[in-house]
Amino acid sequence: MMYYSRLKMASVIAVCLLGVLLCLPNTLRQPAPGVPWRQIHLGLDLRGGSYLLMQVDMNSITADRLQTLADGTRQALLDKGLGYRNITTDAKAGTVSFTPRDPSERDADLKALRAMPMVVPGEFAVDGRADGGIVITLSPDAMRRRAAEAVTQSIEIVRRRIDATGAVDPQITRQGDDRIIVELPGVSDPEHVKKLLGTTAKMTFHMVQDSAVGSAAPGPGVSLLPLASDPNQTLPVVDHVDVDGSDLTNAGAAIDQQTGEWAVNFSFDSAGARAFAETTRANIGRRFAIVLDNKVVQAPVIRSAITGGNGQITGGFDAQSATDLALLLRAGALPAPLSVIEQRSIGPSLGADSIRAGMISLAVGFMLVILFMALFYGRFGWYANTALLANLVLMVAILSLFQATLTLPGMAGMLLTLGMAVDANILINERIREEVARGRTALAAMQAGFERATSTILDSNATALLAHIMLFVFGSGPVQNFALTIMIGIVTTLFTTLLLSRMLMVRWYARTRPSILPV
Repeated sequence: MMYYSRLKMASVIAVCLLGVLLCLPNTLRQPAPGVPWRQIHLGLDLRGGSYLLMQVDMNSITADRLQTLADGTRQALLDKGLGYRNITTDAKAGTVSFTPRDPSERDADLKALRAMPMVVPGEFAVDGRADGGIVITLSPDAMRRRAAEAVTQSIEIVRRRIDATGAVDPQITRQGDDRIIVELPGVSDPEHVKKLLGTTAKMTFHMVQDSAVGSAAPGPGVSLLPLASDPNQTLPVVDHVDVDGSDLTNAGAAIDQQTGEWAVNFSFDSAGARAFAETTRANIGRRFAIVLDNKVVQAPVIRSAITGGNGQITGGFDAQSATDLALLLRAGALPAPLSVIEQRSIGPSLGADSIRAGMISLAVGFMLVILFMALFYGRFGWYANTALLANLVLMVAILSLFQATLTLPGMAGMLLTLGMAVDANILINERIREEVARGRTALAAMQAGFERATSTILDSNATALLAHIMLFVFGSGPVQNFALTIMIGIVTTLFTTLLLSRMLMVRWYARTRPSILPV
């Protein structure tokens, strides 16, 4: 316990020097672009920026699934040569209902619908109504699972969209069942990002019901959608989706060589290209509507089959709008609209004040701890102070290595860690004092003091580590940052207390061989 080999000493010193080296990028400029230069990033409360709290529209998820189920119902009945009348959806009840074309076909309808494939087992149930109709009811458990998946998917798509804007170190976390928190450090004007995130970017391709143009009631299975260029004008669009924009593989802004205007070029994967080719081949001479977020962007007439899997969207774009639309299509459509329910902006001056206040509190707390240890424990107190400084350096080094984001709660965690490290050193010194008071020799007192304090230090730090792991797992945002800093601090505290400070005390004893310990 009281012997340190040269290899062990060299390892402890090497770890401390490596910590100093990893801290340097936070104080110096990067010498060259190719040199690894990992730094701590400042959070929203320190750097300033924007905070957005967004909510996923769960009702639209149910409505979309019901519409898909209604389309599947029509197709399943037509494939069996069966008919239907008055097919309707009820988003509030989560049902699709219709009346069989002929009462004698009711059993055949039920059999065909119950054979429809489900996305998840037990997703819906098919039953007959007392009036002779048939109702398909979505399972609440299946819809809850679908909603949870939609929020997870929304977070990933939001992340891809924000990354494409070049925002540095955004924080995107989930809150509750249907909310997403977006923190954008350094982004003082979030309107552009807010517009990108608030756009669902769901692109679908539908046939236009030309016979219903100009009609106020286009009939079942057809909806009047506004034109993107003129919301006052509408176009009767068949509800059935012929080609889904989820099959897109790429999109980019470009200048149309024929008109000289900005356009968005897109391409499909093999499934999308096949569906696109089949639809255009079967509907030559009809209008084909490109619908983006329930607005008709274009409705060109199909002149020939389009088999290459590529297409182009035009319609009064400028460079920025074409680039934004291409970005949205590449990132993918949100499974449901997002609405901003809270928005805050923190100016850089407020962030600078927070940094200054945090640094002052950290410095004052550190100095008070150093003064206390020096006054109460003398030489051993100064060894503890050296270990304390190394502890702070190693914490900053690990945060820099992983390019962690530091927030005000994180700075509070660093200060709390220093207090925990002091407790461990005080425990060792008090144990040594007790052994000296019992009449033990200097070497025996140090040996017994370290042995008896080590188990207590390990137990207390282990329980603290478990508590903060739970905070990190179940917390979010600032709570996670606080817990992460404490967890890193516990590891560095054990290293500096049980290895570094002990090494300094042991080396002092080996050089001086004192008869009385300075405690």
